Amino acid sequence: MNLHESPEERSFRTEVQDWMRAHLRGEFEPLRDCHGPGAPGFDAALARRWEQRLAEGGWVGLGWPREAGGRALPLGQQLIFHEEYARCGGPGRLGHIGEQLLAPTLIAHGTPEQRARFLPGIRAGTEYWAQGYSEPGAGSDLANVRTRARLDPARGEWVIDGQKVWTSWAHESDWIFVLARTEEGSSRHQGLTLLLVPLEQPGVAIRPIHQMTGSAEFNEVFLDGARTEASLHLGAPGQGWKVAMALLGFERGVSTLGQQAHFRHELDLVIAAARANGAARDPLLRQRIAQAAQGLAMLRHHALRVLGARDGTQPPEAYTAKYAWSNWRRELGRLAMDVLGADGDVIRDDPDRQRLHLLWLGSRADTIYAGTNEIQLNLIAERALGMPR
Repeated sequence: MNLHESPEERSFRTEVQDWMRAHLRGEFEPLRDCHGPGAPGFDAALARRWEQRLAEGGWVGLGWPREAGGRALPLGQQLIFHEEYARCGGPGRLGHIGEQLLAPTLIAHGTPEQRARFLPGIRAGTEYWAQGYSEPGAGSDLANVRTRARLDPARGEWVIDGQKVWTSWAHESDWIFVLARTEEGSSRHQGLTLLLVPLEQPGVAIRPIHQMTGSAEFNEVFLDGARTEASLHLGAPGQGWKVAMALLGFERGVSTLGQQAHFRHELDLVIAAARANGAARDPLLRQRIAQAAQGLAMLRHHALRVLGARDGTQPPEAYTAKYAWSNWRRELGRLAMDVLGADGDVIRDDPDRQRLHLLWLGSRADTIYAGTNEIQLNLIAERALGMPR
């Protein structure tokens, strides 16, 4: 981890800032600081056009190898892009799952034909992906997947039956990668296959899950005889657990620094509210704000240390990241409401106030989704510390 930027990195940071100032304006101004579907002002059609503008500017696939259509930028510059993108108010990315999760997995585990077929659409911002992992009985315990798929040799297709849940942005996506059980009688980590499945077909039904925030960015996806080509499996059939875990490793990649820059924006909103209503004069609230700022700085340095591991593998410290940031943000949501006081119970036509309300409501789920606190502590104990089950 090197906290001192080179002249080239400082120049690159300026380049990102200049591009964002020049393009996140005009028709795209309503997307500024929209964290994603459900945020005030988010428009999916406009977000798709923004993805294509990013692609035209060369800001998609920064870390992909050149032969895959990427820019092969060094890690330091990738981190700078994600930080400055969030600091400049860049909206939540509809293309995030395709670019940051599926594409690296395709590059590592896909066939040449699969890479040639899917990477260009992700790179151009014209094809969008959803993640079909969690199920009603297989959330934190992903190995309990019950969705099944069988080969139909007459048509050369997989036939898929099952249900996925908490599927982010499926209603805005074209494809979904589905972890399914493909070997009869298999259990737990055995007999699973990761399939690439088109969403626009008979046999697929998408039902939004309405949240207490009033939005519906998550969905249930029902697969009732859904089909995909026999060749559209990532890795060997029956070896899907290995591929699925590799994909989750990419989920904790360089974009985490962008996530933290968004957290900084939320913290700044809390500070601005405290100054505006006089809560900043309360010594206990001032202390909590200072502790939140210190905690965020620690999260950033921890992320840099993990991402800067010399051998490129995931160090044991990486297992603490999700537990740390989710608890930090949950406390930030509570701090936001304490700063607003009784006035926080009133809904006002003020975008910043709406964002603080969304912070409070959304942060309640941070320690549950993507692995509950209890599951994260088990992972830390078993995988990071080597303790027995």
